[in-house]
Amino acid sequence: MKRPDRSQPDRTERAFERSIFDTLKLAARVTAYDPRFAIRASRLLRRQFKAARVRRHHARQGVHVPPFSIFSITSACNLNCVGCYANILHRADRPELTNDRIARLFREARDLGVSIMLLAGGEPMMRDRLLDLTATAPGILFLLFTNATLIDEDVVEQLKSQPHVIPVLSLEGDQAQTDARRGAGAHAQVLEAMRRLHSRRVFFGTSTTLTRENYDTATSREHLDDLLKRGCRLFYYINYIPVKPGTEDLQLPGSRVQAFERLLSEYRKSLPCLFIAFPHDEIALGGCLAAGRGFIHINAYGDVEPCPFSPFSDRNLTKVSLRDAIQSPLLLRIRESGVHLDETDGQCALWSRREWVAGLYAEETSTERANEATDTHAD
Repeated sequence: MKRPDRSQPDRTERAFERSIFDTLKLAARVTAYDPRFAIRASRLLRRQFKAARVRRHHARQGVHVPPFSIFSITSACNLNCVGCYANILHRADRPELTNDRIARLFREARDLGVSIMLLAGGEPMMRDRLLDLTATAPGILFLLFTNATLIDEDVVEQLKSQPHVIPVLSLEGDQAQTDARRGAGAHAQVLEAMRRLHSRRVFFGTSTTLTRENYDTATSREHLDDLLKRGCRLFYYINYIPVKPGTEDLQLPGSRVQAFERLLSEYRKSLPCLFIAFPHDEIALGGCLAAGRGFIHINAYGDVEPCPFSPFSDRNLTKVSLRDAIQSPLLLRIRESGVHLDETDGQCALWSRREWVAGLYAEETSTERANEATDTHAD
């Protein structure tokens, strides 16, 4: 049977790419109250169009490049948040990528047309010289997901000079909810970071992990209005994924998933800000975008994985280039499997099918070991 040409994007991938442009166009409109924000948004949009042309060029050469990457740039963190998936899935006794390799990774990403990187952790601000690294890659839009504890006046000045880096501050709802998950005083530190960013006119957003416990508060109009007054113009919502056994009851029930879909639609029409929701936005696009369909995940040690919640990798950036890594057999098998990775239940499809992904990974690594043994014997 002839294998499908996966160097070309499918309908879901094309819809995802259109959504990126639509989001940036909306960003230009919602920031029109400040000409400097609007100018920056327009520049970012032009860079996205340029990156899309680069991706199409590589596609004609048979290389499928996702526009988006999640990079857990360090496993180090100064907090110990309850239920943190990174603590459970992304800790290892290996050296993290060096800053030289990260700088080269950013250049490789730019040259491939990867136009957006979500920087996560751990706490990304604990990566030494992080903002020196992002300064070398103005062609990439960086979403800096941070707990806000390290955003002092010096950091704000650096962010002000790098409009392609957008800080996204972790907030779990009100003070009691945020401090319960992130530690005493965490909520106050986020509000102080907001004050500093807003006073220096740095565009910023918030990120909230939605659970049964904080859903009502975190999605309420009162909560959003308060954050809008503080200068927030981007709201990122992520459904809780129960990577820690025994926390399944924190997941949003199906009724809440459907209600949130309707609420998001209303807010997007009525509020002057941007909303991004995972996996809700993937539902509208036709399913899971992981494994390079729309994005990949890179962990702190250089493993290129399908998704932050699917920690399996057959390519590492200490050994191969990003171009080689995104063409990994494991990512290709997931994309070509024909399995519909449905997310209408509001949960991560690859986490729900983790045993299936583990099976694919085992098959690929077994095949590679056999090939290596054959090559060694032939030598």
